[in-house]
Amino acid sequence: MPAGLSRSLYTLALALAAPFLWFWMARRARRAGGRWEILSPARFGRYGAHAPPAAAARPVWVHAVSLGETRAAQPLVQALLDDGRPVLLTHTTATGRAEGARLFAEAAAAGRLQQAWLPYDFPGPARRFLRHFRPRCGVLIEREVWPNLLAAARAEGVPVSLASARFSEAALRQARRLGRVMRDALAGLHAVLAQTGDDARRLAEAGARAPQVAGNLKFDLELPEAPLQAGRAWRRALARPVVAIASTREGEDAAFVEAIGAAPAQVLFLLIPRHPQRFDEAAGRLERAGLPHVRRSQGGAAGPEVRVVLGDTLGEMPFYYAACDVAIVAGSFAPLGGQNLIEASAAGAPVIVGPHTRNFEQAAADAIEAGAALRAPDAAAAVAQALRLLEDPAARQAMREAARDWVGRHAGAARRTLAALPLGDAHGRAGPGA
Repeated sequence: MPAGLSRSLYTLALALAAPFLWFWMARRARRAGGRWEILSPARFGRYGAHAPPAAAARPVWVHAVSLGETRAAQPLVQALLDDGRPVLLTHTTATGRAEGARLFAEAAAAGRLQQAWLPYDFPGPARRFLRHFRPRCGVLIEREVWPNLLAAARAEGVPVSLASARFSEAALRQARRLGRVMRDALAGLHAVLAQTGDDARRLAEAGARAPQVAGNLKFDLELPEAPLQAGRAWRRALARPVVAIASTREGEDAAFVEAIGAAPAQVLFLLIPRHPQRFDEAAGRLERAGLPHVRRSQGGAAGPEVRVVLGDTLGEMPFYYAACDVAIVAGSFAPLGGQNLIEASAAGAPVIVGPHTRNFEQAAADAIEAGAALRAPDAAAAVAQALRLLEDPAARQAMREAARDWVGRHAGAARRTLAALPLGDAHGRAGPGA
């Protein structure tokens, strides 16, 4: 099938599916809160409120679709800013945009970073987006491959790379179902920088040209020292053992609340839902279980009678990980793919994950092999493992040291990614790869 025809059929299918997509986004927006602006002009490539960059300050465009990708992109974006590059940071979800605003508030205030919605993947909006912002080059984080956007980028002469790319067997099967439209999109990327050798192999099978293994950007995350120190001080003042159950998602809280109820009363648990729309739901579950708890957002003191601190704040994961003796990284105790265990390891926390870690498959396997993490079959077993670790200071210390060593050995993805991008110099002159 000719390339133009396959992309036209893809665009038609996307147009037919768009109302259902917008309805799903509206429901998610009601649960999550925040400003999603689902049908705003910017979502269709009309950026009247955003002044285009000066000709000499064409930005490096980085797309981080949601919260996890925004956090993953932080080391790369910071490296670009440190190198004197203006950055355009785009998102699809309100949680990702809010996190980007928090992480890069200083750069945004100084006019060195601008945020915008990435338009829906229709030809006109994609073309208007590129002509408005005139990016020097683009970087898609992890797996955001959009056929019309990449076709428009090629037409406008904007080289686009895929960084910290992860590509599962399920993603490969989906790419094969999409056929030529996805093969052409992947083949048109300037560079494909995979997290692991398996990701690179699958990307090559899907159509990417000469993918390289550059590593996972999440290993380059530099945790801010202030919340780390605050978390450690909080733990010292508490004088109780602390287990963090971090990033719980749908279908996980009930089992963890039950396991907490059966644990010794002197152990304090931090229960931290992944998404803010579930904070009240988690609080209600603790209330119904009769577990005394306080909400972090309300500043309640964790007195001896308190069994659980509900982590209902955003941007405080370094504090929580520094405050705990053991971290159970959830999202992996239901078939949801898992959440980022690297941040917990970087903070020096012994980690326990569940059986479902496909989103971090290699990282989880490597951390377990390195002695930085353990795997539990379910929530009750994870809490039981955590309680055993609380009774074994030597084992915890060995896991802390293994975690820091493991993270340190895998750092450098941001530097390797930066070297692969066609940046020119910091003053706007194109280099030979542009």
